[in-house]
Amino acid sequence: MKIAIVHDWLVTYAGAERVLEKMLECYPEADVYSLVDYIPEGQRGFIKNKPVTTSFIQKLPFAKTRYRGYLPLMPLAIEQFDLSGYDLVISSSHAIAKGVITGPNQLHLSYVYSPIRYAWDLQHQYLREAGLTKGLRSVLARLILHYIRLWDLRTANGVDEFAADSHFIARRIWKVYRRESRVIYPPVDVESFNVCTEKEDFYVTASRMVPYKKIPLIAEAFSAMPQKKLIVIGDGPEMDKCRRVAGPNVELMGYQPSSVLRDYMQKAKAFVFAAEEDFGIIPLEAQACGTPVIAFGRGGALETVLGPDTEMPTGLFFEAQTKDSIIEAVARFEQNEAKFTPQACRANALRFGGDRFRKEFMAWVDEAVARHQRA
Repeated sequence: MKIAIVHDWLVTYAGAERVLEKMLECYPEADVYSLVDYIPEGQRGFIKNKPVTTSFIQKLPFAKTRYRGYLPLMPLAIEQFDLSGYDLVISSSHAIAKGVITGPNQLHLSYVYSPIRYAWDLQHQYLREAGLTKGLRSVLARLILHYIRLWDLRTANGVDEFAADSHFIARRIWKVYRRESRVIYPPVDVESFNVCTEKEDFYVTASRMVPYKKIPLIAEAFSAMPQKKLIVIGDGPEMDKCRRVAGPNVELMGYQPSSVLRDYMQKAKAFVFAAEEDFGIIPLEAQACGTPVIAFGRGGALETVLGPDTEMPTGLFFEAQTKDSIIEAVARFEQNEAKFTPQACRANALRFGGDRFRKEFMAWVDEAVARHQRA
């Protein structure tokens, strides 16, 4: 078969790009399409140094740094890809990629990280964080998101079968599109992390400092526990807010290379995670280091962290994104710390390795192709 893989945009190497990398390992002959491609030379190994077919947005002014600002044009742009020569189209989509146009004799499989978050259930959170709750700009943003929702729902009809990166996202796909989806957890590079059984007396959190990650909230909670030390790794728009709430026991290290992050995750007594993520790779990376996780009990964390009521627990959950809830969870963790062993954490993380993803993803594609051929 002639295969095309369509990705939303190529601007960095993050979670979705790790999945794309594994897709290309499964189907190295596939052609790659993306709205924009700004991956520099020397960093294109994850796409096998393949040429990428891009949309007209690639050539628009300031697209390299402000491509997201062209969201209203993205539905039109993705529909301009001529994929009529392909037997199988795989879309790798957290926003727009699933909207490509295919014909009745083509098979379109979509691996979805989430329906467009900021257009559906997270719209109001997005508008608040972007300062778009009042005025003409708010009205315009709401109109655009309304149009995006209509387009997103219509294009779901062009997908033959869906796969989701977690049961949480499978529920969101059902809520938005009323379509069933197979759950295939994304690959986590657990082999790059080594277990450390000798833990030191500090906690760690790490993330891009964007609002939904709630890093300042974690810093504020630990500032209210001056006897406990917190290491914060990462940078972003919320860094100044973190500085304002961080006490002397909270060390803000900013961006650090992966080797430094790995070292702190290995030695920490626990990793603290306050975001509601679709899946969440970094809590699994912490567990791959043998480090238990204290996580907000919503979203993908409920599928990647084994709670205290399981046979081999790897962490526990707090119920609300509040300072008091995090403080209570830390106290509960220290009361039950002996239950969370490095060996259990590592064993749980190994369930999400790259080999498992390749096996499950190729099985899904093979079965879908067989169903399509029978039809």
